[in-house]
Amino acid sequence: MLAGTGSDVGKSVIATALCRIFLQDGYHPAPFKAQNMALNSYATPDGLEIGRAQAVQAEAAGLPCHTDMNPLLLKPQSDHTSQVVLHGRPIGNRDAYDFWRKGASGDIDFRKEVCDAYDRLAASYNPIVMEGAGSISEINLRDHDLVNMPMARHAGADVILVADIDRGGVFASVYGSIALQTPEDKGRIKGIIINKFRGDLRLFDEGRRMLEDICRVPVLGVIPYVKDIHIEGEDSVALDHKNVKPEGAQLEVAVVRLPHLSNYTDFDMLELDHRVHLYYTAEAADLGSADIIILPGTKSTLSDLQWLREKRLSEAILRAHREGHTVLGICGGYQMMGVEVMDPEHVEGSQERLPGLGLLPVSTTMSGEKVTRQTTFRLAMQPSSGQLHGYEIHMGKTIAVGEAPKSPVALLDDGREDGYLVSQKCMGTYLHGILDNRTFIDYLLQSYVDRIDLSSDIPDYQTYKEEQYNLLADHVRKYLDMDQLYKILTSNG
Repeated sequence: MLAGTGSDVGKSVIATALCRIFLQDGYHPAPFKAQNMALNSYATPDGLEIGRAQAVQAEAAGLPCHTDMNPLLLKPQSDHTSQVVLHGRPIGNRDAYDFWRKGASGDIDFRKEVCDAYDRLAASYNPIVMEGAGSISEINLRDHDLVNMPMARHAGADVILVADIDRGGVFASVYGSIALQTPEDKGRIKGIIINKFRGDLRLFDEGRRMLEDICRVPVLGVIPYVKDIHIEGEDSVALDHKNVKPEGAQLEVAVVRLPHLSNYTDFDMLELDHRVHLYYTAEAADLGSADIIILPGTKSTLSDLQWLREKRLSEAILRAHREGHTVLGICGGYQMMGVEVMDPEHVEGSQERLPGLGLLPVSTTMSGEKVTRQTTFRLAMQPSSGQLHGYEIHMGKTIAVGEAPKSPVALLDDGREDGYLVSQKCMGTYLHGILDNRTFIDYLLQSYVDRIDLSSDIPDYQTYKEEQYNLLADHVRKYLDMDQLYKILTSNG
């Protein structure tokens, strides 16, 4: 288990690296995180939902993802409530206090559910690369913890503690995290990884020795901070490191940074496309500088639609559309672009109806049933363009209104139609991952062919991701004592 001194110390990325390293070394690894809290999720091949981080780790391990890799997913809807997804299916919304203090549901033993998922996974794969959540020293939550040391005890796992030296206080955070454990759990911590080091590694040689002296645990590696390896992020923390302003580039693409923005990995490939400059913003003035505005997915469509109006971003979007700029909506963003969003069953909250932006002649009705599935499709406007890939994760059904003609964005291989196309500069779709396909990106950029070179080389995204997994594995392998790690993993037979 990779446990952390806190959130965002790099557990997920190091877990991804180890999944690829173990695969390279001839093993059959699989990732596991008992409970994940994130808005970035992914659809499994069998049409269920897990956290994006475990889907990425599965890809690094060379496996199709499965809900046993992340049996419990919490998707925040507000500061106090989350949607609870168990074994890939939503079971309702829960107040945080009720979940942590009372249990999310009296008839569900969540500890048994996550332990059973681990046992199924461990019966088929070895090693299991487990990931903890946040800090392992939140002693006020110890009795209710499903994901850190109690899970390590169930699995009989050796624990490697990961600390982020870049944020400061690394000695106190490592020592304190170990000191606050019970004697049994303290004995499980077999190594320390110092992550995100900047500068000359020799400057930490003495610090490494001192840390080992006071903690009585070996430091297995000091991993330098690296900028030029790109692994898909798990949650909104990673957004803080992305572009947030236009730069006067040839083609500016703005993603509206909604309060409940989800699945921002939709834009990772476009962010790598040198033909455009992509940035995230919640400022109306910065939207005015964009040639293309993207309304992304959201966990709370009605709440974020209201927020758009309160921030006057809706005015900026409509003005951009009138002036001939492109507006694209994905999932919740697609719903917002219609004439109305209705929630008669109060799936998202007390608001039963809000008018949409009116850019698309469609109406959305929320429902308690969540659609989660991987998809293959063709572009309706370019049916000869070949088979493309994406996935759906949404609640609600969207239909055309009035006399609006049929005008889908995509023709799915199962016979369904998806999205609505008003023009090449105004469209919406439920398909996450549609921007991972160069064919669709080129269609989106075609209106600006006088300003960019459409034939310019950009990477194939799947090939690019494989290269990044290998680069990450090389980087971690270089600075982590793998011989010592393997000795730890085999010391108990």
